[in-house]
Amino acid sequence: MTMTIKVYEVDRDGRTQVLRPESEVTPLEEPEYSHEFPACECRICVGGAS
Repeated sequence: MTMTIKVYEVDRDGRTQVLRPESEVTPLEEPEYSHEFPACECRICVGGAS
């Protein structure tokens, strides 16, 4: 079974722009399981607040 995915962004005014056109993808048989969230990359966590 395949699925389709289309990647786009929406600006603050609601306009959309396609970043990657629609393409077919094959889903994983079993998703990766983890309770961990990825590390935060915001400027406060990475470099500290000024």
